[in-house]
Amino acid sequence: MGVEGLKILITGGAVGIGAGTARLAASRGACVTVSDVNDEAGEALVEEIRAADGKAIYCHADVTDDKAVSDLMFRAADAFGGIDVLHNNAGIHESMLTKELTLETMTRDIFERVMNTNVTGVWLCAKYALPYLRESRSASIINAGSTSSISGYPQCQAYGASKGAVMQLTKMLAVDLAPDGIRVNCYCPGSIHTQIVDKFLEAAPDPELMLNTMTLTHLIPRMGKPVDVAEIVCFLASPESSFVNGAVWTIDGGSLAWRGTNDMLGMEA
Repeated sequence: MGVEGLKILITGGAVGIGAGTARLAASRGACVTVSDVNDEAGEALVEEIRAADGKAIYCHADVTDDKAVSDLMFRAADAFGGIDVLHNNAGIHESMLTKELTLETMTRDIFERVMNTNVTGVWLCAKYALPYLRESRSASIINAGSTSSISGYPQCQAYGASKGAVMQLTKMLAVDLAPDGIRVNCYCPGSIHTQIVDKFLEAAPDPELMLNTMTLTHLIPRMGKPVDVAEIVCFLASPESSFVNGAVWTIDGGSLAWRGTNDMLGMEA
């Protein structure tokens, strides 16, 4: 049971949640393909995993490019003898591209770049992984959503719209791929300490106020860690979740469970 022996491909795997998942899955015996456009971080991560006796390779790939995605799937399958799990983790927030985050100031190009990476990239990876997933007896696709798939946040128009689309695409793919025995699920993290969150905070007019907005609603009064999400991904990849399909898993410290802030409960962040 668990992910031992599974062949897992992680997009956006060089840093953050993707890297956390790669480390955890490899430590549990999975064969991991780390894909990203951040070659330096991706190659360093693979060296780290191998140094700990894990199995991993790195592949550069832009998830918005058809040929790059097709080549990625071939290389991952060729390296490990197939693909069992596609972890669609690659994603960007508009604050990584610009400081102009209002409706009036954000350009169409920025909006479309976010949608292209976060939504079209998920669809393309699923499309080109499909022939390999059909050959697996443990096939699943795990998509990275967000609490912004479900709830509204300030200065998050493109990202929130894209993650809402990912959540719904997950359900559509689960229906369409069920006859192939391929499960498709989505996880929706709250505030997790990653580079995306750091950039989002840096772009905020009042970073401290924004941090409070993001974390004071947590019933677990801290920011999440990549390994917190990695545990969910490994579960969804494993046979233990064989009856889970088309599901949306929140991992948000309880922030969407109520309407309030944890200081109202006498808690300190």
